[in-house]
Amino acid sequence: MHRNHRIALCPMAAAVALAMAGMMQHAAAQEAAPGLEKVVVSANKRVERLENVPQSISVIGEELLQRNNVRDLDDIIELSPSLSKTQSDNPANTGLNMRGIGTQSIGIGVESDVAVIVDDIPIGMQVQAFRDLTDVSRVEILKGPQSTLFGKSAIAGAINIVTKPISGPVRTRASVLMSDDKEWRLSASVGGDVSEKFGFRIAASQNDFPGNVNNLTTGKMTNGARGKTFLAKLTWRPLDNVSIDFSPRYNHTLTDCCVVVLTGVSGTNVQNGLLNNVPAFPISLVLDGIAAEPGNINIRNDTFTGQESTTRGAGLRINWELDNGASITSITSTDRYHANDSRDQDFTDLPVMLYYPIIGTTRPAGIDAGSSQHGRFDVVSRTQELRYTSSDRGTLRYVAGLWYGKNELARYFKRGENGVGPTSPTEFHGDTYNISKAAYGQAGWEFIPRTTLTAGLRYNEQESGYRFRGSGNPSPLPFGSGFVALNNFSSLGNTDQHVTGKLSLQQQITPGLMVYVSGSTGYKGHAYDITSSLNALTAAQQPVKPETAKSYEIGAKGSFLANRLTVAATAFSSRFEDYQQNSGSYIPDTLIYQTRLNSLPGVETKGVELDVNALVTSNLLVNAAFAYTDATITEFRNAQCYQVSGGNNGGFNATCILRNPEFGNQNTQDVSGGRMPFAPRRKATVNMRYDIRMPSRRFDAFVTGTLNYASDMVTNIDQNPINYVQSTTYLHAGFGLREKTGRYTLSFRVNNLTDKRYMSNRSVQLGNFNAMAPNPPATVQTTTWTPPRNAFRNIAVKLDVNF
Repeated sequence: MHRNHRIALCPMAAAVALAMAGMMQHAAAQEAAPGLEKVVVSANKRVERLENVPQSISVIGEELLQRNNVRDLDDIIELSPSLSKTQSDNPANTGLNMRGIGTQSIGIGVESDVAVIVDDIPIGMQVQAFRDLTDVSRVEILKGPQSTLFGKSAIAGAINIVTKPISGPVRTRASVLMSDDKEWRLSASVGGDVSEKFGFRIAASQNDFPGNVNNLTTGKMTNGARGKTFLAKLTWRPLDNVSIDFSPRYNHTLTDCCVVVLTGVSGTNVQNGLLNNVPAFPISLVLDGIAAEPGNINIRNDTFTGQESTTRGAGLRINWELDNGASITSITSTDRYHANDSRDQDFTDLPVMLYYPIIGTTRPAGIDAGSSQHGRFDVVSRTQELRYTSSDRGTLRYVAGLWYGKNELARYFKRGENGVGPTSPTEFHGDTYNISKAAYGQAGWEFIPRTTLTAGLRYNEQESGYRFRGSGNPSPLPFGSGFVALNNFSSLGNTDQHVTGKLSLQQQITPGLMVYVSGSTGYKGHAYDITSSLNALTAAQQPVKPETAKSYEIGAKGSFLANRLTVAATAFSSRFEDYQQNSGSYIPDTLIYQTRLNSLPGVETKGVELDVNALVTSNLLVNAAFAYTDATITEFRNAQCYQVSGGNNGGFNATCILRNPEFGNQNTQDVSGGRMPFAPRRKATVNMRYDIRMPSRRFDAFVTGTLNYASDMVTNIDQNPINYVQSTTYLHAGFGLREKTGRYTLSFRVNNLTDKRYMSNRSVQLGNFNAMAPNPPATVQTTTWTPPRNAFRNIAVKLDVNF
């Protein structure tokens, strides 16, 4: 079925392309319409036109952000085919992937592969990036290793977020959005120059989405999010060539996302199944009111599942413009992040503790609670950058700088109760730090007319370490005992040095067509497995060695038909060695997911990318992007196995080695050649806006549409075929009215117009329900999903006001 679908897309795409080309040529002959808006980026730490930068970059500008009602990075991922997200059952473990490569940072000791930078300031822990995108001017998607200019957390790529600048007279903007599924958003900004020496910009937003999952226990919706954000920019120009910008920021987010929703229960005698084989918990009671079938949105949870976080920080930027056109810039930042997270661990509202056996003591009265887990994060980040940027004039342009950064991260975690085996009890306190010092430089030299050589280098020194105090996993302590640190591990003062670089050659074939070839290297420092799974064996292997990458690109960028059509095409190939990746599996007969940090000998990603922007007619704008990404594991012979219902290999998959003498462990398999998780091979997005001019009216109308497609993908590195998820195709449509001066805009948008239901992030596990005697023992298979925001059709209306 998938094969036929792909074939059908080819002639369709060709027909659309030919039709667009014909319409554009006709329009160009009939009217002198303006071309596309010029796009600038700061990917090379200077503002340049996108078509002049020899690397693959996608830009999502303000108009496209507004048209798609973008709120956070989840929406950006939908609009960028090169991006995907690693979905987890805890918001803190959600990760970004670029070209199929990213780290699911289960522990605080693993840095991200994809850096997120906001106004030249990197985010210290990737989960902080999944918050409201307030007052954003553009989002730049920088693909491939960006370590030379953006450091070690950009080994797979970077997302560069640029907020709106202070410019012109004081203006105010406000926006309100409401949807039929009870989401609402409010935002406002005011700013401008109040004099030649002073300017300001203040922006605030608040939003609330109650969720799309019904908790029968509380009678409330869940799997949503709500947040408040405040941003400010204060500018002082003490001299004509000196500016000082101070930017405080605050965010509070409460998300109850990532709840696990049952979509299927199957197996022999499943109607007589028992939760964890406890007679008091028959399946009929556990699933009271829940139809375990695809599309189910009902759960029974008695513990909050989600995370509440607060971020406070500030940036200070001092810029000195020199007489020769160059500039010296200092950027200082400090940031504090605190989060509390919890999870309903038994996924029911039943008093499981009342019936689970307690080890080492008689059961005290009043123990009738459910099983849960909870924890907290504390992150402190400080950075300092000093940069010299040459003038834009001449044939040699360069940037050079010094960098200092320090991250301190702490994690507390507790799951279950000591002495109660089925809750898999564990508790730990862990902290880690990393200090980076770097010197970097990059230069572009037009050594002959229309031919430019660009080269860059970065020297990085890092010191890192960790401390860990844990009770064991599972904890052997008796019921009722407090925390006792049975495992004490630490490794401090670990240092390493590395040099990364990039080299590109670009040729301006015509004023509107540029081709280039480039190579770059990437680096990410030591990693530490600071999770409940840490034991003496894994502690002896700390730190996990640094990750490195080599990448090559060949591409072309062109502007045609009087800048009514822009095309950017790229072919790429990247190889990563000692790739740091978390993987995991369910503890048998539980819904407890246990992870471990691996250092994979090799992974690679290769493919092609295409960005097209077309002003088909003066009224019709089309933005399209496509990516084919083949992200695979080149070598990993020590991966975890997965359980198989009715399997004759100890309950594991046929290729599982139950006792592996090569690695001295058990239940491992060779997944070399397998697919990387959460990496769809094909992903595409098409956006359009058609303006309807009404000369006799105060308002003009417009119609919008968005098509997002992603092919199937695997969701775990163990390659379990039952965890493959289907391809998705979402169609969104809208319309609205805009006052001709831009003062008012009223828009309507229907998300998931066709109301398609996709199990796009499901999981499957075995053994949570067991058949009770006299029925023969049987393994029961359960399937679950977490509905994404637009899993169901919803309608939103938004009013934007400018004055």
